[in-house]
Amino acid sequence: MISHSQTNTIDFDAAKLQRLGFTGNRTQSLRPVSLAQLRQQLTLQLQTSLEAERILSLFFREVQRLVPLGALSYQLAASDLRLEMGVRASHSACYRLSHEGEYLGELTFRRSVRFSEEELAQLESLLASLLFPLRNALLYRNAMRSALRDPLTETGNRLAMDQVLQREVDLAERNQQPLSLLMLDLDHFKRINDSFGHSTGDEVLKALAATLKAQLRNIDMVFRFGGEEFLVVMSNTSSEAAAMIGERLRRAVMELQCLAQGRAIELSVSLGCATLHAGESIRSIMHRADCAMYAAKGDGRNRLVVAS
Repeated sequence: MISHSQTNTIDFDAAKLQRLGFTGNRTQSLRPVSLAQLRQQLTLQLQTSLEAERILSLFFREVQRLVPLGALSYQLAASDLRLEMGVRASHSACYRLSHEGEYLGELTFRRSVRFSEEELAQLESLLASLLFPLRNALLYRNAMRSALRDPLTETGNRLAMDQVLQREVDLAERNQQPLSLLMLDLDHFKRINDSFGHSTGDEVLKALAATLKAQLRNIDMVFRFGGEEFLVVMSNTSSEAAAMIGERLRRAVMELQCLAQGRAIELSVSLGCATLHAGESIRSIMHRADCAMYAAKGDGRNRLVVAS
């Protein structure tokens, strides 16, 4: 079972709803309806979005016109999606969702009193209106996630990096919290490609990315910045803490064992660390991290330099 915390409020596009004959008057929309009426309205309303969060939030709100609910929770591990709406309650009804044999996650309804057989039948009937819109939303979500991932290393790509950096800088300034970056480069990567071939180079990059992700905290985010360059974004992390994380990454890469043609490949990385200054731009902190990384390479590689 999934725990519940707070209710998510969704503001849908008014024009779409008006075209479908809905005025957006919340008081009117929550009037009790029959099962047939609600299924018909849900069929129309759930097609107004391709965001799983919006679809499930609207479904949660509208279902309560027929069956009182305290909470709704949803999870689909394959899409890294977990939603909680409402307040924790003791009685629950859990459903494993699928559409034409395709698993779509688990949905749980909760409230403080037991569900009657009639109410369970109504919920199951209403779920039929959810499956197709939810499947479309999940397909869209997966497509968007793929567009933001580097296909080789399964880290974020440059597009994702740009989006995250803007968000994290804004949050750091708003909350007056530190934000640190680690720029790192795999030393002598060209030598690996020249000696063992590009396919081996690709395998090394994949192993490097996996090592980085395994050593980082849940709040840290790693992106492929260039061919063999990666950027680590660390929110609410001071310069001192970021340097410690960078040293941990450097040591982990040195211990990484890669074999090619029966020979061990010695790996190391050079890292540059920069922490956001008050009022500093994204371009500036990126430049400082990059300069620190090149200073590390110039000082002999396999080391970390902290930008001033």
